[in-house]
Amino acid sequence: MRRRDFIKVITASVAAWPLAARAQHSAMPVIGFMSARSPDDTGPVLQAFLKGLGEASFFDGQNVTIEYRWARGEYGQLPAFAVEFVQRRVNVLVATGGEASAVAAKQATSTIPIVFVGGGDPVKAGLVESFNRPGGNATGSFVTTSQPEMEQKRLSLLHELAPGVPLIGALLNPNFPEAARQLPAIEQAARTIGRRLFVAKASDDEELNAAFALLLRQGIGALLVAADAYFDTRRDRIIAFAAQNRLPAVYHFREYAFAGGLLSYGPSITDAYRQAGIYTGRVLKGENPADLPVLQPTKFDFVINLKTAKTLGLTVPFGLLNAADEVIE
Repeated sequence: MRRRDFIKVITASVAAWPLAARAQHSAMPVIGFMSARSPDDTGPVLQAFLKGLGEASFFDGQNVTIEYRWARGEYGQLPAFAVEFVQRRVNVLVATGGEASAVAAKQATSTIPIVFVGGGDPVKAGLVESFNRPGGNATGSFVTTSQPEMEQKRLSLLHELAPGVPLIGALLNPNFPEAARQLPAIEQAARTIGRRLFVAKASDDEELNAAFALLLRQGIGALLVAADAYFDTRRDRIIAFAAQNRLPAVYHFREYAFAGGLLSYGPSITDAYRQAGIYTGRVLKGENPADLPVLQPTKFDFVINLKTAKTLGLTVPFGLLNAADEVIE
């Protein structure tokens, strides 16, 4: 080969390298990850999702690309996220942060595989035909935090730790899709333990400030925070409100207790996200969501923040300490 022709070949090859690299990158499967929560309050569960994905041999930036969209508690943004991902033709649409996210994804596509982490009832919501045989393009981890027995458990734990409180306040987001089920469950739980209940509602920051003021005017002595993605994004503010007003409070996820909340009881959300990561990997490998049973929680977290209890002047009964999965000192 003549020197001039050899240089042409080498030059053409070098010029093609970036194009080949881009082509290889674009050939990687894409996961569209949408959440009703925010990245600030989702760190541990997101890591659990990535861990599960890794267990299925997929790693972001290596053999899969993940694009994120965060609604930050504003449920109205979820449908647009889902449509965007459908137009992007992602390989799997992962819908997290509650039932609203999964419903938005399901309404946007009947063909792209959906893996969800949500509460409520996925059958009633039209996400799947049944738990064992989803039947359509969606499956995932079912994590409910608002079943009547769960609200009763939370209030019972709060009552056991602060038995002399005559009026308990509850914070509820009326825009949360599960709110219609949460309210009667909380009211029934209060009747079961024989305590009066006052419910304050909030779905944005202005209403949250008003709800705080209203709860204080009513003279509540303890607080239950209902499960909701918006409240999750305002976790630190809610915990600070309880601390500043010396209110024993119970929450639904362990992250609240680790952030300074007094008590938390609910399904292990980190385990649910890890399972969703595994399912996402299995779908990427070619499995059909219709054949993957919806996973139900088998692990529940009961966490007590002993440091917060001492700050509030509360003595935690030995029975509660013994029953807790984790005690923060």
